[in-house]
Amino acid sequence: MTATGEDTARRADRIRRRLERLIGVAATEGNALDVLRNGDEIFPAMLDAIRSARHTVDLMTFVYWKGEIAREFAEALTERAAAGVRVRLLLDGFGSRLIEKDQLARMERAGVSVAWFRKPLWLSPLKQNHRCHRKVLVVDEATAFTGGVGIADEWRGDARDPDEWRDTHVRVSGPAVDGIAAAFAQNWAECRDVLFDERDRFPAQRQPGGAVVQVVRGSASFGWQDMQTLLKVVLESAEERVRLATAYFAPDRYFTELLCATAARGVTVEIVLPGPHTDKRVAQLGGQWHYQELLDCGVRIFQYGPTMMHAKIATVDGVAALIGSTNLNRRSLEHDEEVMLAVLDEEFTATLDRHFDEDVAASVRMEAGRWRRRAPAQRVREALVRPIRRFL
Repeated sequence: MTATGEDTARRADRIRRRLERLIGVAATEGNALDVLRNGDEIFPAMLDAIRSARHTVDLMTFVYWKGEIAREFAEALTERAAAGVRVRLLLDGFGSRLIEKDQLARMERAGVSVAWFRKPLWLSPLKQNHRCHRKVLVVDEATAFTGGVGIADEWRGDARDPDEWRDTHVRVSGPAVDGIAAAFAQNWAECRDVLFDERDRFPAQRQPGGAVVQVVRGSASFGWQDMQTLLKVVLESAEERVRLATAYFAPDRYFTELLCATAARGVTVEIVLPGPHTDKRVAQLGGQWHYQELLDCGVRIFQYGPTMMHAKIATVDGVAALIGSTNLNRRSLEHDEEVMLAVLDEEFTATLDRHFDEDVAASVRMEAGRWRRRAPAQRVREALVRPIRRFL
């Protein structure tokens, strides 16, 4: 980016004040953040944090499946609970249904407090579709992790082949930890009566870094959500470039038009999406229905080649970044419990931009003319998915 220091500060302050005013959550200063890319970086960092816990471990996830990494987490949580650490595990009733029952029983015997968020069989029809998609780990009230990763072998490795998914997580220390912990507490409160005990010390957070962070929580409800406000502010505040990566892309008419309006202002809009290795073909078809309109209005779309693209990130003008659990689909924006960090930090944003460049280099760019000539069968599949896009 070519912005001067003064211009960069102006852009950052404008985005911050818009988000604080329109979402009503103050950003915090003095945070330190570490970008963790793919399982080879993410899982060791999370497991090291759990194994070093002295007081509390709170883990919330949508996906907790079977396999080696699931067993490693179960063993780490079990060991800490047996050692007297207060360990709470919050699992989505649908997303984590594949967890190994023997591992679950072992954790509970050791003292891990396990709660299920909205088990489908216990729900009214109106609640069946509202899931907890947040991924949160908070250790000793001082270190937190969030991002896109689930607890499953699909995320192991370094995105070298289709068996190793591409994703991004972030480790946080500083005042923003409280906001991430609140995301856990909000969902825990629906499942359990006790929100805290004598192990919770509620310490004043230190300020180990220079990043400004706003923690934005999206909750399952009807009507406009904070996640929609977050994306609207980011897109309408961009002056030069917006870069988005998402696992599931099925926007409504409003956000399709907003992306096009952003590009019409002369802003470079780039989106990296899953390619041939998507894990949900029906969700991909829901997004592809919008490709032609977006390509025609100047949005650049790339399909990631090596493996499943599961990251949920955005960067704006080199000064701001979003990272968390929210996808650019109606499920995330309208139905699910989500958490995102809005980060104002040039170094952090530069790291995500560098990773984005590498992802683009491993992707195929969609061309408007070529996409217009796609096979009739492809068009039919896209059309068939349209009626269920809000559930994708």
